[in-house]
Amino acid sequence: MAAAYLFSRFTTFSFLFSLALLCGFSLAGDPSVSYVFEVSYITASPLGVPQQVIAINGKFPGPVINATTNYNVDVNVFNRLDEPFLFTWNGIEIRGESWQDGVLGTNCPIPPNWNFTYSFQVKDQIGSFFYFPSLNLQRASGGFGPIIINNRDRIPIPFNEPDGEISFMIGDWYTQNHTALRGVLDSGEELGMPDGVLINGKGPYKYTSSVPDGIQYETINVDPGKTYRIRVHNVGTSTSLNFRIQNHKMLLVETEGHYNSQTNFTDFDIHVGQSYSFLVTMDQNASTDYYIVASARFVNETAWQRVTGVGILHYSNSKGQASGPLPVPATDVSQPWSVMNQQRAIKQNTSASGARPNPQGSYHYGEINITGTYILRSIPPTKINGSVRATLNGISFLNPSTPMRLADKHKVNGVYKLDFPERPADNIPPRLESSIINATYKGFIQIIFQNNDTKVQSFHIDGYSFYVVAMDFGNWTEDKKGSYNNWDAVSRSTVEVYPGAWTAVLLSLDNAGVWNIRVQNLDRWYLGQETYMRIINPEENGSTEMDQPGNALYCGALKSMQKDQIHSSATSILNEKLNLVFSLVMVLLALVPVFFC
Repeated sequence: MAAAYLFSRFTTFSFLFSLALLCGFSLAGDPSVSYVFEVSYITASPLGVPQQVIAINGKFPGPVINATTNYNVDVNVFNRLDEPFLFTWNGIEIRGESWQDGVLGTNCPIPPNWNFTYSFQVKDQIGSFFYFPSLNLQRASGGFGPIIINNRDRIPIPFNEPDGEISFMIGDWYTQNHTALRGVLDSGEELGMPDGVLINGKGPYKYTSSVPDGIQYETINVDPGKTYRIRVHNVGTSTSLNFRIQNHKMLLVETEGHYNSQTNFTDFDIHVGQSYSFLVTMDQNASTDYYIVASARFVNETAWQRVTGVGILHYSNSKGQASGPLPVPATDVSQPWSVMNQQRAIKQNTSASGARPNPQGSYHYGEINITGTYILRSIPPTKINGSVRATLNGISFLNPSTPMRLADKHKVNGVYKLDFPERPADNIPPRLESSIINATYKGFIQIIFQNNDTKVQSFHIDGYSFYVVAMDFGNWTEDKKGSYNNWDAVSRSTVEVYPGAWTAVLLSLDNAGVWNIRVQNLDRWYLGQETYMRIINPEENGSTEMDQPGNALYCGALKSMQKDQIHSSATSILNEKLNLVFSLVMVLLALVPVFFC
């Protein structure tokens, strides 16, 4: 295996070197970044209780993936866990390559002690995203990390270059690991109140006597007068969080890969699976520290007081500790209209360029005829065949043992059905099905997420960004189209839906493949609240959807096609070192045309 790997890398090196000598545009135009991720368990005590967490290269949270628009990204994953594993890339559209999406509908899991290399292009994207494990509640034990996609040099950002960047991974946290949490859900129980909130994998600063001694907390060092771009991701299990920095305003500038009309906030609700960028200027009294707070929302906040993450913002010349009570959110969850209005205030910056030179507002989505409507309704979990399950339109999704796109490729019949209902039907009992949406390539559809559950839910669509054109309380009806924002709605990939409310999104089905639609709240996702869209170009010639990658794993009905991997430690170490060498070679070769052509 090592010899074959070395030969393939040498062949690639020779080809790229020849292109570089000829000043070929592919290296200079579409550079690559490569990462090696070793996924393993480590013992950590973020809330003062020793527990098993999922680390990447020994780090919790994992390292940042940093790329630029149109870069090719390779992530070689070594699974050192005792169970199968997959990464998914939250908000990355991986256009035409649902093979790389890292969810069960498109990928066979990576078995323990195996490795698999994801390869995808961050085509026409910029902004703030994150990666995480997609299987069996594993994200509740870690395994997540940030993704940054930078603008190309020739496309300016719509604000002054910040003096620095800071990433925050915030999320609710349990001192039980994901296997124990699975047992709770399998027994038919709710997960209940989390044990706390982590900020970058660390527990709360001792802002009150109820916080145990000895907990490591996050400290962010800043310089007075400087402005920082702060990227915030809610990577938690199921709790919406309010993020704020004591006495500092946060200027919202980007939502999941799209620039916003810039608006100042003192605090901001960030729901599970969502990502934002803010500009924060260090303009306060620099002689003292300030609290950084992430606290639970849409719950009994008095009862849930322990579900609060607290870090410290430390000015370089500060000599005093943070003091006073924690800052509180400006909006009251008992007044749901005011809370919803904060989210409604997010508008697209239509004059700014995003990943491409043309303005973000040049795509006039509001003038396109809607070709299809899907109403996806969620309700509280219910029993199906004796087990508690979560549903969309009465269907609790049953992941087939053979990934759907793999089944299509190899003509395996009966794996799934293309009969997911466009609207909920009240006269049909809930059921377990591998039922997905048969969508039309190049269609322009609206999806209504109708939340008749009792909790705030976040919904996500892999492979796409969509326009959030309206949200309201009650049940959606056709006449609600008159309230749609058809001019400057924000485009994003994860949207919140309040209990007893609906959210309407529009999207153009121009990304061929099989794409996951899911609730981001891990408890409901684990219990089956998801489906997929199958979008096939009938005139496919290889230009809109990539063919199956050569390193695809096989499972289910196709498991006999899977070749064994060699799992010696020597081979593993060699592969990792070869990846590192190859990454360095790629960087050097990409510079050849710049300096010599």
